[in-house]
Amino acid sequence: MSNPLELLDDQSTSRPALTADEIDAAAKRIADIIEPTPLQHSPRLSALTGAQVYLKREDLTAVRSYKLRGAYNLIVQLTDSERAAGVVAASAGNHAQGVAFACNAMGIKGRIYVPTTTPKQKRDRIRVHGGEFVELIAVGETYDAAAAAAAEDVERTGATMVPPFDDPRTAAGQGTIAPEFLEQLGGRTPDLVVIPVGGGGCLAGIGTYLRERSPSTGILGVEPAGAASMTAALVAGGPVTLPEIDPFVDGAAVRRIGRLPYAAIAAFGGRVVSHGSLPLLMATESPRGAGAFRMMQVDEGAICTTMLDLYQNEGIIAEPAGALSATALSEITIEPGSTVVCLVSGGNNDVSRYGEIIERSLVHRGLKHYFLVDFPQEPGALRRFLNEVLGPDDDITLFEYVKRNNRETGAALVGIELGAPEGLGPLLERMEDSPIQCERLDPGSPAYRYLT
Repeated sequence: MSNPLELLDDQSTSRPALTADEIDAAAKRIADIIEPTPLQHSPRLSALTGAQVYLKREDLTAVRSYKLRGAYNLIVQLTDSERAAGVVAASAGNHAQGVAFACNAMGIKGRIYVPTTTPKQKRDRIRVHGGEFVELIAVGETYDAAAAAAAEDVERTGATMVPPFDDPRTAAGQGTIAPEFLEQLGGRTPDLVVIPVGGGGCLAGIGTYLRERSPSTGILGVEPAGAASMTAALVAGGPVTLPEIDPFVDGAAVRRIGRLPYAAIAAFGGRVVSHGSLPLLMATESPRGAGAFRMMQVDEGAICTTMLDLYQNEGIIAEPAGALSATALSEITIEPGSTVVCLVSGGNNDVSRYGEIIERSLVHRGLKHYFLVDFPQEPGALRRFLNEVLGPDDDITLFEYVKRNNRETGAALVGIELGAPEGLGPLLERMEDSPIQCERLDPGSPAYRYLT
């Protein structure tokens, strides 16, 4: 294909280019308000991978995500007339907090549009950071719906849009993470940097900087399997709109990646490896070396498992998007002794979501299963199920009659948690041998989604 940067020919020439020099300039602009975040060595992940793994703790910024960097870098460059007209932004939550913080710090009025699915915790924090300067508006179920409403606002009012990723000033601010961790490594060159991907601005910024200042560093972009818009764009040769996405990883659930991030990332010469029907990095392939760039996808259930591991072992409260990079480490092969930087992009996770997080993790690990069981309407039927079907380490975690009637049998939804994944085979065999009729609900089936 032609140079992907040609896609940006109609962009305003008054905007700075996305280059390493501009990222260095952005770092100076934001230095007075954004302190460097820690680069934390992880003994557990290092032992898991055989590499030296460092976590870049963007969850420890003032707004608990890296999004403040891009928002502030853009807003601080506005003219006096643009500041007077105010700003508008659309966000799934984290960018909104960055915009709100910047508006409050500079005394600029802003209107922020978020999807109705944005967790309450993030909405509350937006209001706290923005104070009297920010109006929060919830509209639509996805980021794209919120973005459309924000665009209409700009057209109507003349305010300045602050894009979460599709602007060189935003991407440059987000790219300031790169010079920070390069300095924190004390002169060592990282072999691999793992970056979560939603709209692509952070990957574009960090990747651009590394391509110019640390060209031997490999880059791995990681998307949730349910919202892999960057992978789809690389396969198609340009940004495409996904017909549907899973909004669970709300910080990275974007139907269509930005034109600027796509152009920057396609210019890296990245490649997507096909595995079955999904394009992703093969688990047996090492992404390290010669400045290689790769994209991969990780399952939402695996992300939940990583979130729990980070909390229980490192005490890190990562949101789903913030756990993307660490999740990838368990699914790739890394050359022993490599230096790996893994971006923890955000920590705005609503505690009320942990029930769903635990559930998704158990299903992903093969420990949680659901069945429709037709119990005979006679004394002792449930006791027989417990004694003859369940194994010694299996527990019933859910029991609900689907419909009560006067038939000879009554159907119940039964959730079973196994002691180990290997227990599923013997459980299914005992169900087959039992006179009690049992039907397994497969994850992803319509009945499974409805009943759980």
